Amino acid sequence: MDIQKFSYDNAIVRNFIWATLVWGAVALLMGLLAALQLAFPIHNMIFEYTSFGRVRPVHTNAVIFAFIGNAMFAGIYYSLQRLLKARLFNDTLSKIHFWGWQLIIVLAAVTLLAGFTTGKEYAELEWPIDILIAIIWVVFGWNMIGTIIKRRVKHIYVAIWWYLATFIGVAVLHIVNSVELPVTLFKSYPFYAGAQDAVVQWWYGHNVVAFFLTTPWLGIMYYYLPKAAERPVYSYQLSIIHFWSLIFLYMWSGPHHLLNQALPEWVQALGVTFSIMLIAPSWGGMINGLLTLRGAWDRVRDSASLKFIVVALTAYGMATFEGPMMALKSVNAISHFTDWTIAHTHIAGMGWNAGLIFGMMYWLVPKLFKTKLYSEKLANTHFWIATLGILLFAIPLYWAGITQWLMLREYNADGLLVYPNFLETSAQIHPMYVFRIVGGTLFLTGFLLFFFNIIKTIKAGSLIANEAAEAPALENVETRSAASETVHRWLERKSVRFSILVFIALAIGGAVEIIPMLKVESNVPKISTVTPYSPLELAGRDIYISNGCHNCHSQQVRPLRYETDRYGEYSKIGEFVYDHPFQWGSRRIGPDLARAGYLGSSTYKTAVWHYNHFLKPREMNPQSIMPAYPWFITNRVNLNDIPLKIKAMQTLGVPYKVEYDKVAVADYIKQAEKIVAELKASGVIITSDKEMIAMIAYLHKLGKDISPEGKKRL
Repeated sequence: MDIQKFSYDNAIVRNFIWATLVWGAVALLMGLLAALQLAFPIHNMIFEYTSFGRVRPVHTNAVIFAFIGNAMFAGIYYSLQRLLKARLFNDTLSKIHFWGWQLIIVLAAVTLLAGFTTGKEYAELEWPIDILIAIIWVVFGWNMIGTIIKRRVKHIYVAIWWYLATFIGVAVLHIVNSVELPVTLFKSYPFYAGAQDAVVQWWYGHNVVAFFLTTPWLGIMYYYLPKAAERPVYSYQLSIIHFWSLIFLYMWSGPHHLLNQALPEWVQALGVTFSIMLIAPSWGGMINGLLTLRGAWDRVRDSASLKFIVVALTAYGMATFEGPMMALKSVNAISHFTDWTIAHTHIAGMGWNAGLIFGMMYWLVPKLFKTKLYSEKLANTHFWIATLGILLFAIPLYWAGITQWLMLREYNADGLLVYPNFLETSAQIHPMYVFRIVGGTLFLTGFLLFFFNIIKTIKAGSLIANEAAEAPALENVETRSAASETVHRWLERKSVRFSILVFIALAIGGAVEIIPMLKVESNVPKISTVTPYSPLELAGRDIYISNGCHNCHSQQVRPLRYETDRYGEYSKIGEFVYDHPFQWGSRRIGPDLARAGYLGSSTYKTAVWHYNHFLKPREMNPQSIMPAYPWFITNRVNLNDIPLKIKAMQTLGVPYKVEYDKVAVADYIKQAEKIVAELKASGVIITSDKEMIAMIAYLHKLGKDISPEGKKRL
């Protein structure tokens, strides 16, 4: 037998562990800041770069791609080498991957705080960073697949199935959702518009949760749980069913984020159907993990690592039951646009992902640095503090979500809304926002204990950067013996064919839902009165997105009585055909704005009202938790970009007149001067090139095209 000597690359694992610690602290601090801003608006600090609309996407991106992402790469690179009995394919690729990913994180933080955003949830980064993400992701996949090819074991273990699905799934999702037309270095418009953009975005948004926050972590669970418990995985057969059914079903479920909205019924029905079916494979994975601990519960009692993994699996089970339930139209009418959704996502993020990270790190770091964990007692203290923090964070948000929904739909004996003003409901749930701060602070405290414990463990040990190993050379057996192995065991030897089947399984759902939405015009019937945005309105829309207003306001009135009574006529799919990107929203912290420019709507306000509201929101409404935007009266719109934006929109199919870009600036100034004159009549002096004017124009556009009075106004 040919015994080959080689070494494991532990240095790259160490690097990703350090990055996990640093970015984890940043992500949680940004989350705590966002929570403070919602409960106490003074924490917005009236700076352009620290307002909630800028901080919130930094928090979500830092949690997902910086904290969870770096931990994911650490877990994959350590386990991949040992499962395949091979060093990572190429040391240079490993370094490019690490430093490239850190560069992406830094660029993301800087650009999002500066207001450079696409306005698409979990995909906010602008086109140059999207290209960099694609390059670094290919480097990661190249390194992983190269390692699989040079492996010294016949069969690829179940964890690696999930790693492959992660690479392929995220690559497909990112490329399809990032098809955009650059306008300037930091501005682009997506090729898709309105309902089409909504379907593509939530196909991406939901499945980023699947293929970045679920599939790699299931692979990590299948490796680190048996290692920590010193028990084999409960069922190989169940792991096969779990894998193939999950990667197939997940890709169909995105439309459940768009229920009761301006989307064809057939798309919504597919989203509901496949979301319900997801319960079975998800719980199959949870059960497979928990039953792996059979006979090891005494170890769970003493091991913080195993306790965190048990909580992670429990949170996974809760989230994957709750998610399909929220995909039912009747339940979604309650949960959508409320804090119920926020509670649900944090159960998954804090319980499932962070729980697995903590459990993995408490086992991995001592192994990597050849020492014992600095303090098991401190780790167990972290466990109880973190668990309490999760509960105190999530339970108040569930309470807030249900409370707000009950208030929003309450009618009196005369058939009138009891709370017609949305902000009355916001004031009622304010105490729950304070409780969320307490829960978040506890979770951050636990993280700091974890940070300290891991650093002390690292200092007490020593890393062998190139750890010596040996294994027999892989025998090349091309044929399958029916008597000796199943079809799936044979497939596990054929990594290329395995990967092709994975691609087919996960591509079907997206293709069935997205292609008809893009190609069949009857899915998006047009409305003759809907017109493109004027240059001034388009500039205002870009400012609205830049400042993250979509993080608090939706632009989608659902066909539910209490919504139409509060906001006006329900939204039609044809209203959004010129919206690049769509702005339907996913959480209402403020009222819906779909009819903000409709004279018959309760949300219609005059130009001077908007001016004063942006500067001093609590003077206009004491219940408001909106940040002030004083920079709107000092920041100028770059008029040189207006022709470029018009030409980009024409390229995307928006029917502006031929060569309209040449007169767009003149039209911009003409419309702006009317608003300037209106404000001057109220005693407000401002020039036409300020962001404030463009924002007012945009808000006055919303819903105007379906308003009979709209044609009489600007």
